[in-house]
Amino acid sequence: MLVPLGEPAGRAAWTVVAPDDRELAVFVVDGEYHVTDARCPHNRGPLVEGTIRDGRTLVCPWHWFKYDLRTGACANLARYRLRVYPVVERDGEHFAEIGAAEQPRSLVERLRAHARGER
Repeated sequence: MLVPLGEPAGRAAWTVVAPDDRELAVFVVDGEYHVTDARCPHNRGPLVEGTIRDGRTLVCPWHWFKYDLRTGACANLARYRLRVYPVVERDGEHFAEIGAAEQPRSLVERLRAHARGER
């Protein structure tokens, strides 16, 4: 599923909502678009309010967990991984490729994911 990202309009970061209600954070760093889940996998902090360091490290505003914008790897604890999505450009517009809509998970699946530090 392609999700239109809109135009920066002077912004370096903003959120968009996919048709399946997934909230995404959009960052423009040196003219390059990066798209991640909008919430930190550690404690659900609003990543769009975070800071970008060294052009590729996103720092969560709540607990300073650091994520690589290109890979989603966490520099603090490897068990946390931020979902990152590829960005494609078509006819001058940018879109995030977020895959198929997420399927509802059972309570057991959600608890297991939570124990692994996932969403």
